Amino acid sequence: MSAASRKPLFRADHVGSLLRPPELLEARASWKSGAMSAAALREVEDAAIADAVRLQEDLGLESVTDGEFRRENWWIDFISAIEGIEISSPDEAAGFRKAPGTASGYVPKNVRVAGRLGRKGDIQAADFAFLNGQTSKTAKVTIPSPTRVHFHGGDASVDDAAYPDKDAFWDDLARIWRDEIAALEALGCRYIQIDDPVINYFVDTRMRDNLRAIGEDPDTLIHRYARLLNDCISGRGPETYLTIHLCRGNAQSAWIAEGGYEPLAEALFPVVGVDAWFLEYDDARSGGFEPLRFMPDDGCVVLGLVTTKRGDMEDRDGLRRRIDEAARYVPLDRLGLSPQCGFASVDLGNLIALQDQAAKLSLVIDLAREVWGEA
Repeated sequence: MSAASRKPLFRADHVGSLLRPPELLEARASWKSGAMSAAALREVEDAAIADAVRLQEDLGLESVTDGEFRRENWWIDFISAIEGIEISSPDEAAGFRKAPGTASGYVPKNVRVAGRLGRKGDIQAADFAFLNGQTSKTAKVTIPSPTRVHFHGGDASVDDAAYPDKDAFWDDLARIWRDEIAALEALGCRYIQIDDPVINYFVDTRMRDNLRAIGEDPDTLIHRYARLLNDCISGRGPETYLTIHLCRGNAQSAWIAEGGYEPLAEALFPVVGVDAWFLEYDDARSGGFEPLRFMPDDGCVVLGLVTTKRGDMEDRDGLRRRIDEAARYVPLDRLGLSPQCGFASVDLGNLIALQDQAAKLSLVIDLAREVWGEA
């Protein structure tokens, strides 16, 4: 089957975001300062996305994204478009790190639910339509997880007057994601990825302590989030390839969390009904492959073995050995390969050069062809 028609497990894939070219960063800064109109910014974005699509196609990728070039970061543009949402002060307790105990200076913002949640219109539809018109490959849309609305503030960030019954909050939140997925499907989108780094923060002692400090029990909340994700994707069509990406934070080559997948594996892997999991595995912060034993019999895993945080290149033989190690827990025919995260989860991007980004993607593609005979 062709890549455009099959429900895929692409052997070589990528998480989605790409380094913004300088002219796009300059245009976005001009728009934010009021010196450029939104229409003029979109023209610059369109040109940059067309170039990014050609790059991905020329490299040999079968799934193509818009690089998240229309976003400030991986989540804020989508979630701030929801009625009832306010973006509030940064969560200082969750600051990013360059090394254990060393702050990077990047701090994620909180979200406050100030009123009843509503979807004012399609959020990603126009963006998908443009991307799809630029490529003959499979156009992938990345959307943030609804857990990002709740995690940093917990129930205390949800207005009691708007939601005296918190079950209604969870129902409204899931409905927005279901409706957005349905709108994308109506336009022909068949590849949707939910990005959910925050659910992976449950592996980290500091982040678990932060949850307790705001009145949440991490061991209970992880199951609530699993139910939420299933509610969000429950209406998707049978031909839609729906994946989820987990990492431990990614902003200007810094990170939030560290720890293996064991604390969340049993609660998530056999429970959340996605077609494949993109899992970060580029360094020791991610632990071993043993938690993959909880994957269901039909579960697929895209191994994020190639780092986007540094420009130095991985050893091909070392990557091949790690794929073989993972295949002890998930059969090789249900595995794929990707970078561990995007190259620019925030608009300024990771501390890596454009040529290194291309080299990393080429490495993923070449090794996938060597291991599986296809990309």
